[in-house]
Amino acid sequence: MVSTDVLREGLDAVLAVALGASCASCGELLERPSRGPVCATCWRSVDAAIPCVFGISGAIDDAGALGLYDGALRSIIHSLKYEGRRSLAQPLAARIRARCRTVLDGADLAVAVPLHPSRRRERGFNQAIDLARGLGLPVTRALRRVRRTASQTALSMTERHRNVSRAFAPSRIAWLRRGISGHIVVLVDDVSTTGATLNECAVVLKELGAREVRAVTAAKVVTPPR
Repeated sequence: MVSTDVLREGLDAVLAVALGASCASCGELLERPSRGPVCATCWRSVDAAIPCVFGISGAIDDAGALGLYDGALRSIIHSLKYEGRRSLAQPLAARIRARCRTVLDGADLAVAVPLHPSRRRERGFNQAIDLARGLGLPVTRALRRVRRTASQTALSMTERHRNVSRAFAPSRIAWLRRGISGHIVVLVDDVSTTGATLNECAVVLKELGAREVRAVTAAKVVTPPR
C-alpha cells in the first residue's frame, strides 16, 4: 500500500511542473505546492525570528507579536492581506499561538480588529478574523468600525492616533455587552505600528467591562514613522 507521504510527493512533483507556482514570499518556485503558497525556507526564516514584546501603554494590559514586520514575515502578511492568500492565516495563527503563549494564557475571548464595512466589501474578508480563528479561543465580534479611516501607512505617530480616534464602537448585538464584562479579552490584528488602533479598540472593550485587554499581532513595526 502506497503511503500518504509518497502520494503527496508524487502530487507535488506533478503540481510543480504543471503549475510552476512560486513562493508568495521569496518568489522561488515551490517544490511542494500542496503544502501552501510559502516555501519551507521562508517559513524557517519566520520561525527563526525573535518574538516581539510590546511596550505596554494606554488601555492594553499585555501584548506580543510573532516577529518584526520585515523580510519573509512582511511578504507573507502582504500576501494574506492584499493578495487574498487566506490559507496563510492558519499557519501564522499557529505560530502566534506558540510564540505568544504568555499573552494568550488565561484569556477568555478573542476579538479581531474590525474593518469598516466598505473596506470589508472591497477586500472580501477581514484578515484579523482569519487570524483570530486560529488561536484556539472563542471569537466574539464585539466591535464595529463606525468611521472609515485613511490608510495609516504614510502617517506620523500623532496622525495615526488622530486618524483612529473614536473610529470604533461596541457591536450592535446587545448581548455582547454581557459577554465581554469581567473577561480577559485578546485583540487580534495583522500588524501593529504605533499601537493606536489596538488602543482605541481596547478603550471600547474596557468600557464594555473587560477585566483585561491584551493584544497579539502577526508582526510589529519597530520604528514607526515620525
